[in-house]
Amino acid sequence: MTIGVGKFSDLEGQDCSMLIPHKRGQYALRAIYELAKHMGEGPIKISDIATAQGIPRRFLEVILNQLKGSGIVKSKRGFYGGYALAKSPDQVTVGDVFRFLQKDQADSSCIACVTQKTCPFFDQCVFSNLWHQVKTAAFNIYDKTTMQDLLESNKAMGAGVN
Repeated sequence: MTIGVGKFSDLEGQDCSMLIPHKRGQYALRAIYELAKHMGEGPIKISDIATAQGIPRRFLEVILNQLKGSGIVKSKRGFYGGYALAKSPDQVTVGDVFRFLQKDQADSSCIACVTQKTCPFFDQCVFSNLWHQVKTAAFNIYDKTTMQDLLESNKAMGAGVN
């Protein structure tokens, strides 16, 4: 997964674009989080997920359709259809989601090059090891964070909006 291209500048004036996943990853996490919030309530309609999490509906349709192949979400057709988690929230990690979304990236693509499919400096890039360490550190956190952890964190903050 390539981490960050977009701007996110609210951590004490620091640019955090290298630390934030692309919109696709953010939207996928938000959708799965919304499904986790409604675990056991039956399928949730795309329009309800999109509204609750501020995700463009057409983009969400593509993301959820892709995630069906991950074993993380399942779908049901028809008037009473929609999407639901295929596993309990304590069995779905952020790392699971991001790894599934990055599976279509070529192994030869350089994680240091965020705008190119292949790096012109592959095997000779001075930054490659640094970016690999950043990615490894991020995935250590992602792999330890479940949807249940996020639900509990939201509850502890007294939030309930998203």
